[in-house]
Amino acid sequence: MTNKNIEIIVLGRVQGVGFRYSTKKVADRMNLNGFVQNLRDGSVLIHVNGETSIVDEFVSKIKDSPTPYGRVDNMKITNINEIHDKGFIIK
Repeated sequence: MTNKNIEIIVLGRVQGVGFRYSTKKVADRMNLNGFVQNLRDGSVLIHVNGETSIVDEFVSKIKDSPTPYGRVDNMKITNINEIHDKGFIIK
């Protein structure tokens, strides 16, 4: 079992639509660690880590937008070394 640690910048209609809260629900259901945070430019930053296959599934779920009011236009995914091990939080 290998782990994956990634940073995701989500672009689209992702602020003011419950995107962070819905993202947290998805991450919590999948037992992933990390955080989600609004950025000043209107995008959302996600750091997530966990088992590789589960992180990949999480990315797929987020890509489809976890909230009916939001819209994901693009996602920039980068591998990172930072590890979060205290659950998934909203910043």
